[in-house]
Amino acid sequence: MDTMRDRFITTASRLLDDDPRLAVVLAEISRDGFDRAERAHPDRVINVGIREQLLVGAGAGLALTGMRPIMHTFAPFLVERPFEQVKLDFGHQGVSGVLVSAGGSYDWPAGGVTHMAPGDVALMDTLDGWTVQVPGHPDEAEALLRQAAVGEDKIYLRLSLQQNERARALGAGFTPVREGSNGAVIAVGPMLDNVLAATDGLDVTVLYATTVRPFDAGGLRRAVGGRETADVVIVEPYLAGTSTGAANDALVDLPHRVLGLGVGKAELRRYGQMDEHLAAHGLDPHGLRERITGFLGG
Repeated sequence: MDTMRDRFITTASRLLDDDPRLAVVLAEISRDGFDRAERAHPDRVINVGIREQLLVGAGAGLALTGMRPIMHTFAPFLVERPFEQVKLDFGHQGVSGVLVSAGGSYDWPAGGVTHMAPGDVALMDTLDGWTVQVPGHPDEAEALLRQAAVGEDKIYLRLSLQQNERARALGAGFTPVREGSNGAVIAVGPMLDNVLAATDGLDVTVLYATTVRPFDAGGLRRAVGGRETADVVIVEPYLAGTSTGAANDALVDLPHRVLGLGVGKAELRRYGQMDEHLAAHGLDPHGLRERITGFLGG
């Protein structure tokens, strides 16, 4: 199976052939993958070098001319380092584009903390008007990219090496995967398979989310509808608690509890492998089951 990043490169290259409004802006990362596209469209595949602020600024400049820019690099270099440009060049200037990251929270542990970005979605959450999408499979990443390419919204598409075994149908909000009566567990993107394994045999509702902003408040309310109280667990592949506030707002008129599971704030300096990071943060099936059953009881 190809990775989400592989699928992004092949899909974006095809989209460039079909839509003269599209441009891809790179900062060295994935440049080799766009070699053919760069030869075919030298004016619309732009590599700015290791200059991430310029990456976003150039994309915004293209947007001001009516182009639809797709900007791509590792998550910490796309969201954290050029955050001022994301805020001002896109938000303040009122233009839109597509940010496509790679690397997730810790896909390349050997790169160290400089190449990790568990706080990216929380940081984007401070800005107005951004749609944040977290696919769990290359097929989902392709479908979301194709939608973003023809749209007019500001999109952050977060890709990872971690992925589910199979793709799911993409809905407008949360997709019910399993029905139960003892609480609801929201699995974001590549966390779905681990959540399903962790909740096997438990009487819980499992919701799948690929679009996390805007938060599907209506979908959550429907999932807990008819109950006097609600218990909700949110399992996210980035900073723990990123979406607990949104869930609390969605259930403001119903007595409820919300548990946010995700990547902890403590820096893990023994970098190891991606699976070891999942286990260290309690995001493997065993760790998730312990914490979900401890919260819900039983």
